[in-house]
Amino acid sequence: MTGTAAPFAADDYRARMERAARSAAEAGLAGLLVAPGPDLVWLTGYAPTAATERLTLLVLAPGQDPVLVVPTLEAPDAAKAAGASALTLRDWTDGKDPYAATAALLDAGGRFGISDNAWAMHLLGLQKALPGTSYASLTEALPMLRAVKDAAELELLAAAGAAADAAFEEIRKVRFGGRRESEVAADLADLLRRFGHSQVDFTIVASGPNGANPHHEVGERVIGRGDMVVLDFGGLKDGYGSDTSRTVHVGEPTDEERRVHDLVRAAQEAGFRAVRPGVPCQEVDRAARAVIADAGYGEYFIHRTGHGIGVTTHEPPYMIEGEEQPLVPGMCFSVEPGVYLPGRFGVRIEDIVTVTDNGGRRLNDTTREMVIVD
Repeated sequence: MTGTAAPFAADDYRARMERAARSAAEAGLAGLLVAPGPDLVWLTGYAPTAATERLTLLVLAPGQDPVLVVPTLEAPDAAKAAGASALTLRDWTDGKDPYAATAALLDAGGRFGISDNAWAMHLLGLQKALPGTSYASLTEALPMLRAVKDAAELELLAAAGAAADAAFEEIRKVRFGGRRESEVAADLADLLRRFGHSQVDFTIVASGPNGANPHHEVGERVIGRGDMVVLDFGGLKDGYGSDTSRTVHVGEPTDEERRVHDLVRAAQEAGFRAVRPGVPCQEVDRAARAVIADAGYGEYFIHRTGHGIGVTTHEPPYMIEGEEQPLVPGMCFSVEPGVYLPGRFGVRIEDIVTVTDNGGRRLNDTTREMVIVD
């Protein structure tokens, strides 16, 4: 995990760790084991410069003080983390058994939630030290752990969204026709950094038929006049994510291209209007998908309507059929329907939306109308 940690105080991290431990108990878990990655950053403010074969693990259990097991050579950096004063550091030196040291902190017969990105060698080491334990991924056990943002997090997400909007307002001024996708993508990355992003996660520039691939890898295709171009870009600003999509057109569009763009815009609006507290996540997907299906393009909408965002650009909750998790004020996620016509073109329009007390609020405010570029 790279990027600048958000400016939270030790008390903020203490409250998060206490809430996580309570949530673990409510889920029937003996505790949580958190490896380096976004969960560790969110819970402690600590982001090791590199995840290595040396075990680093935060141990959270109900009724126990949080303990961060770290290699001795990395303990000084861990001690500087914003949340360090809210936990106990337990270091181990090379040549010692880190799993034995960690096992002493755990219920020998307990079931634990563990970070999805924990190394297999570390999980296997714990299982060998404590054969009576069992484990579940955090995404499975506590999918909503980071889903509901507080006021400070919402402010950071709004600032990241505004920075991405500023990047779009600038990129629409550059020349597209006659340039390679990779050149426009580089412009987008530079703009995100100019407007405060410390980390650029993706800059999709999908022109013409490439637009029919939602996750097109930017290539050397030369953008031509008459091309529809899907732009999807985002990253981290002050530790929190941005992610927005707009579809522009080089020169005047055909009637069909304009019609499909208007359809996706209507679907995106329908998805946004479905957002309100208590509504299951799947209803956002259903609302957007119904607009596209009713127009006869249902088979060309080939992905979920949205995903959560926070200290990563993709996280729970997901706006997809079958997800019955109710929306809660403070949740933030994308609403991004699309239509993808193989071999021809694609259209996607995406905003980050947060749930309010009585509906939803967009964190992206650039125009969703068709934008004509040179």
